[in-house]
Amino acid sequence: MAEPIISVDHVSFSYEEGGPLAVRDVTLSVPRGAFHAILGQNGSGKSTLAKLINGLYVPTEGKVTVCGMDTQDEDNTWEIRRRAGMVFQNPDNQLVATVVNEDVAFGLENIGVPTEEMPGRIEKALRDVGMLQFADRAPHLLSGGQKQRVAIAGVLAMQPEAIIFDESTAMLDPQGRKEVLSAVKRLNKEMGITVLWITHFMEEAVACDQVHVMHQGSIVLSGSPRDILSDAARVTPYRLDAPPMARLAGQLRKAGMPLKEGILTVDEMAEEVARLCR
Repeated sequence: MAEPIISVDHVSFSYEEGGPLAVRDVTLSVPRGAFHAILGQNGSGKSTLAKLINGLYVPTEGKVTVCGMDTQDEDNTWEIRRRAGMVFQNPDNQLVATVVNEDVAFGLENIGVPTEEMPGRIEKALRDVGMLQFADRAPHLLSGGQKQRVAIAGVLAMQPEAIIFDESTAMLDPQGRKEVLSAVKRLNKEMGITVLWITHFMEEAVACDQVHVMHQGSIVLSGSPRDILSDAARVTPYRLDAPPMARLAGQLRKAGMPLKEGILTVDEMAEEVARLCR
């Protein structure tokens, strides 16, 4: 079996020596090319786990490896962050230049990409997130969803093997969330980039390969989206609620309606109901 691109082995972490554990004995394996989601309410430990994977923190106990590199080895830090980029919650905190294409160039300059190679990388990254037409625009003139896609392009230009999204849609309106999630799905499916999607929005995990639920610093549930999200009784103890369409699909299947497999979107549910009523 191929080595996972992200491996978390019995990791615990405390912000102060002898203090309470923010992450408690977590084991997690993300295969190359996978799309995994980590769900949990505020304070569940999911953002701390993201920072442990990116090497911003090192474990109090246990081991984190990214692309085969131990995050506790300081010699690996910059290579880990290049190969496993991270997109944070507030896009304004990641945009540093006055023009979009210059902002995407910023990360390339930091890792020493030759100047003549930059224009091609910048153009491709902006095209991949659907923002090429805004290359000469000032970032402050963009919507929240557009800003976040520029932030993703900045990571993408560095040609990462994986991207960690830490609540990257939390500050966006529904349209912005839809834009960003659509771009990320495309990067995963068409480019094979491994995605670790960290969120408290249950509906965003529907398209993932695997879902992990965190509560009080531990992973308490892991499984397919259908296993985890279609049964509200499994997630309500952890202050989460199954997406409405997942709950409805589960109820209809129990009633004997032969809906197609998987968790359905609103449009897919409407199509299925119309089909069954013909």
